[in-house]
Amino acid sequence: MALAAGSFILKAQAPQEFEAASIKPSAPSGGRVRVGIDTMPGGRISMTGVTVKILIQQAYGVRDFQITGGPGWLGSDRYDITAKPETASSGDQVKAMVQGLLASRFQLKFHRETKELPTYALVTGKGGSKLKPADEMAASGDGRGGAQIRIGRGQFNAEGAPIAVLANRLGDVLGRSVIDKTGLTGSYDIKFEWTPDENEGGMMRIVGGRGDQPPDAPTGPSLMTALQEQLGLKLESTKGPVELLVIDRVEKASEN
Repeated sequence: MALAAGSFILKAQAPQEFEAASIKPSAPSGGRVRVGIDTMPGGRISMTGVTVKILIQQAYGVRDFQITGGPGWLGSDRYDITAKPETASSGDQVKAMVQGLLASRFQLKFHRETKELPTYALVTGKGGSKLKPADEMAASGDGRGGAQIRIGRGQFNAEGAPIAVLANRLGDVLGRSVIDKTGLTGSYDIKFEWTPDENEGGMMRIVGGRGDQPPDAPTGPSLMTALQEQLGLKLESTKGPVELLVIDRVEKASEN
C-alpha cells in the first residue's frame, strides 16, 4: 500500500539547548578559587568559577581523570555561566542542554576510548565492614534518592548512601577509577576523616572547595589508613577497563 505524501517522515532531532545562556570569564580571584554549581527548580543553572573540564564532567557524568587531551586552559580558565531553559526541564534534560552549550559555545568535539588502566578495588578488610546501615526512613529506593552528602578536604560524610557513592568520591580524590567489590548492598551512614596529601585536589576542585590550597601539616591518618580503621574497608591496586573521553577540538567561548 502506498503511503500518503508526507506520512511517516522522520525528522532529525535537534540538540536540546537553553533558551538563553550567558558565559563570562570569571573575575580574578586573588588566588582563592571558589566554584559554585546551582541548579534551580525548572532547570535554571548558575555556575561560578567553573572550568570547561568541570562542565564536561557535569554534562557527561565523567570524572577528572577520565578526560584526556585538549589544551591546558581546559582545566584552568574559569567562567561564570547562567542559563535558563524555555520550559521547566528535568535534570537529564538540563544535562543535555549543557552538552549542547559545550558544542555550540565551546565547539567541543570528542570521542570515547576504553583503555586498560590502573584502578582500585574497594573491598572489606579482615575484620569486616564497620559501616552503619542507614535508617530505612532516611533512604529512598536504592539509597541514592535520599542520600545527603557533605564533603570537604579530608572529610566525607554521607547519610543514606550506597557504597557506589563512596567509591565514586574516592575515585575523585585519588584520580583513579575505584570499583566497588565489597558486595555490600543497601544504604549506609558513612563518615570518615583523613589527612589529605598534596595529590588530593580533584574532589575539591569539582565541588567548589579549596583543593588548590596547600595541604595542612599531617596530623592524622592517611586516607588508606582511615578507610580501614574507621570503615573496615580497604583499597587494592589492580587494573581494569576505564572509559576515557578524548578531546578532539575545543575553543574558548567568546564573552557575551
